[in-house]
Amino acid sequence: MSSSDLSQRHQKLAGVLGKQGLDALVLNPGPSLPYLTGLHFHISERPVVVFFSPNKPPIIVLPELEALKIQDLPYPIQAFPYDENPANWKKAFQGAIQAGEFEKGRIGVEPRALRVLELQFLEGAAPEAQFVSGEAVIAELRMRKDAAEVAAMREAAEIAQKSLQATLPMIKPGAAERQIAAELVIQLLRHGSKFAIPFSPIVSGGPNSANPHATPTDRELAPGDLLVIDWGANVRGYFSDITRTFAIGEVDPELKHIAEIVREANAAGHGCAGPGVPAAQVDHAARRVIEDAGYGQYFTHRTGHGLGLEGHEEPYIRSDNQLPLEVGMSFTIEPGIYLPGRGGVRIEDDVVVTPNGIENLTDLPRELVTLEA
Repeated sequence: MSSSDLSQRHQKLAGVLGKQGLDALVLNPGPSLPYLTGLHFHISERPVVVFFSPNKPPIIVLPELEALKIQDLPYPIQAFPYDENPANWKKAFQGAIQAGEFEKGRIGVEPRALRVLELQFLEGAAPEAQFVSGEAVIAELRMRKDAAEVAAMREAAEIAQKSLQATLPMIKPGAAERQIAAELVIQLLRHGSKFAIPFSPIVSGGPNSANPHATPTDRELAPGDLLVIDWGANVRGYFSDITRTFAIGEVDPELKHIAEIVREANAAGHGCAGPGVPAAQVDHAARRVIEDAGYGQYFTHRTGHGLGLEGHEEPYIRSDNQLPLEVGMSFTIEPGIYLPGRGGVRIEDDVVVTPNGIENLTDLPRELVTLEA
């Protein structure tokens, strides 16, 4: 990431903070911190936080052992390091609060990332400050991807698809879900994904495929099973998230039927999405196909979710979200039908909004592919 990229993001953040009525944003390790700093820290028992406020350099609280990470940054940063004695950590937080003049400020936090550990130190150092959700700030910054971000996501989708294709030869009756998931992870790494893959692959066969978020088990595939595989890759911190459904030999006619309905619902979502279209409208388009076919009660989740530095982020493609889609927004389209005790089908693609519609980053076949039994 160039210094100009970071500078532009800091400038944009300053404007968003003003719109949201916040004096500062404080982040701990998570996807938004490298987005604004280029710095990577692990979540651990030693807290790390960075304060961002308009017209001031960032302020960081960090362990002394991490101090080398902030040398030679392409922008100024004020550091408050602490030693290994937890009794001294409060002093570092107090120093950062005073340096930023945040004692009585209204400070945004990232609700899905900030832990009680950091919050207690923050509140202890600034008991009169307000710590409120900065979720809208994060969304405003990260929802619209630039060309470099889209390129990373496009590459992540390519790696994920090649990895699945390399895994397919082992998928046959007698192969256990866990074995397939393990091989898929190996192939993801071999094909170039970062080690921090977006999530553990979902590999669910037969009745297990009716659980949208199943965990791979030792169950072995059998002829007549549906097999749902949901997986993704990580390129430069940006994720892909894809799902395809397979048939192990010949499957029940109704299972074939729902696979075709889901494919049509997926296509309807694609056909609807574009700039200016409310996110809810994409959900309605996909859901209507499934409801009209009589399977509405078996489509139990939203049609999609934002994708980027996190596997799930804004915008959410659900029936109540009237947010207009904008160029650069990236999200999944993933309708599904899940018949309890029998099997399920999901088809998930990754798309990015363009001036004329959407770009589909995923192009594996969406039809039910039959694997040899």
